[in-house]
Amino acid sequence: MEIVGKIVQVLPAQEGVSKSTGNPWKIQSYVLETQEQYPRKVCFEIFGEDRIKNNPCQLDDLVTVSFDIESREFNGRWYTSIRAWRVQQGDMTVNPDAAQAAQAATPAQPAQQPAAQPMGGNANVQTFDAAASQDEGTDLPF
Repeated sequence: MEIVGKIVQVLPAQEGVSKSTGNPWKIQSYVLETQEQYPRKVCFEIFGEDRIKNNPCQLDDLVTVSFDIESREFNGRWYTSIRAWRVQQGDMTVNPDAAQAAQAATPAQPAQQPAAQPMGGNANVQTFDAAASQDEGTDLPF
């Protein structure tokens, strides 16, 4: 899954040592705000020091986040995490090649946002064309 938005908060990194293997671990969390008519805030995390270094995010960056959602149960309660596996600068959902070229040409300029999508993100919404239906001899929209 992917989401596009602006980084509005960088949370403190968390690190520790695995009880089972003794290996160190690190998680960095960010809050992203979508660029829609009704913006939403989403907290996502990057797990692993290598992934954190390879996917740098800073405050006010416009990014496209590729992520997985996972829920797990603990003591009768469910916890959900949004774990990013790739973070790209700019809006890569419109046209990835054009967005990368625009980002390289003007790194200080954020990519232009696409028109707001309908609720649920369904881009295949069909509209009713009254003129076309009248040509067929009916005024019914279906």
